[in-house]
Amino acid sequence: MGQVSQPAPFLMLLSRTLGLAALLCAILPANTQAQSKSAAASSPDLSQSIQKGLNLAKSGHCNEALPLLKKSSGLVEDKSLKRDAGLAGVRCGLYTNQPDAVTDFLRALNRDFPRDPEILYISVHAHSDLSTRYAQELARFAPNSYPAHELNAESLELQGKWDDAAKEYQQILKQNPNLPGIHFRMGRLLLSKPNPPSDVAAQARAEFEQELKIDPSNAEAEFILGELARQDQQWDDAVKHFSRASQLDAGFGDAFLGLGASLIATKKFAEAVPALEAAVKLQPTNPVAHYNLATAYSRTGKKAEADKEFAIHRQMTQKEPPPDNAPQENPN
Repeated sequence: MGQVSQPAPFLMLLSRTLGLAALLCAILPANTQAQSKSAAASSPDLSQSIQKGLNLAKSGHCNEALPLLKKSSGLVEDKSLKRDAGLAGVRCGLYTNQPDAVTDFLRALNRDFPRDPEILYISVHAHSDLSTRYAQELARFAPNSYPAHELNAESLELQGKWDDAAKEYQQILKQNPNLPGIHFRMGRLLLSKPNPPSDVAAQARAEFEQELKIDPSNAEAEFILGELARQDQQWDDAVKHFSRASQLDAGFGDAFLGLGASLIATKKFAEAVPALEAAVKLQPTNPVAHYNLATAYSRTGKKAEADKEFAIHRQMTQKEPPPDNAPQENPN
């Protein structure tokens, strides 16, 4: 395998979290008197075991501390001691490169202290640190693999380097021309670029169609093809793609909404009702879904149901005007 001459973009983007261990060290309890009070709330043997683990962790002996913390932190009842042990476990897991231990301690901390801002903050940085380490492993052991190119491309997209990202995806397709998901990403990238060329929709459509030849189960590709058809007012194609997307993914609320709205546009109001009822069920806080369902109800003679949905829409939008693509309320 050839060696990369400079750090991969995703490494430059991610590798800014290695100061977490020092931060955690500062969070570890320093007041031994407070520790003793916490320990008194648990059984003597258990408290002694945790206290030993905390002392070992604080002095940098993480290999010795981790077994004690793993064994005892889940059994102790004292909340303060449990929290201290969990933080120490995260710190030591990161120091000793034991991602499973880090994940276990984080899971326990977030379960027992779900709204603790310090725990949430540490969780963000710990997961970021683990992500950086996995990225480094990927760059070290498989720098020319398609996952490495894909991670690189994702990072370049986040930086707005669209052309460089496209080159990474093209490199993947050279190695694996039938790899699922890559043509979809190419199409999505084309639609994301600022100041796209006039034929960008046609280019993107070709990518999504190619994706569906490789992976006919890609509901997102079907959905975007539906959106492109809807924008061009090609309603039959829009209905076909939205319908297919909703069949592929029964939880795809936007696909049901797109299907219902497209059916309304072709005045197939009765057919639109089931799709829009599904959209409202999946997206109960989406005012556009309620508005379209109200319109479909109104046009099929369900006045009470329509009035209820129009009222929900008005309450959600606080008398804001409906979106440009929404039908007018109670149309003639």
